Amino acid sequence: MTKKTLLIIPCILLVLLVISPLSHGQLFKWVDEQGNIHYGDSPPENANLKRITGKVSSFSSVSVEPFIFDPDNITKRKKSTSVIMYSTSWCGYCKKAVLHFKKKGIPFTEYDIEKDEKAAREYKKLNGRGVPVILIGSQRMNGFSAASFDRIYYGKS
Repeated sequence: MTKKTLLIIPCILLVLLVISPLSHGQLFKWVDEQGNIHYGDSPPENANLKRITGKVSSFSSVSVEPFIFDPDNITKRKKSTSVIMYSTSWCGYCKKAVLHFKKKGIPFTEYDIEKDEKAAREYKKLNGRGVPVILIGSQRMNGFSAASFDRIYYGKS
């Protein structure tokens, strides 16, 4: 490499470091007509919005959110028995979830959103964006992590 190239690389890195904090997006919280809480950077036009401020370091591929308020599930932290998963046949995380459920003896219902029209409509009502979407009692999990699932299902903190 030439001396000029060696000087340009650190300058480019410095510019990128200075610009990166300026390129952050906005994060909003809103509640839909069914009372579901949503977070995102592109809310629907008619939503009652609350802008989320503060530092957001990163997003995980797994998110958990309440989709129906059930005070018994929150206060008693009892084991939830209702597990519903919206999936596709090609989804690797869906397959991992199924294996986990079977290994632990967890009863579940799986709906393939590409093969079942009714499941596709329900998935759309849930504002699904990616698979799997797993409903565990009053909790919703987007994506799959065995540890996160077990924490919700067995009520461990």
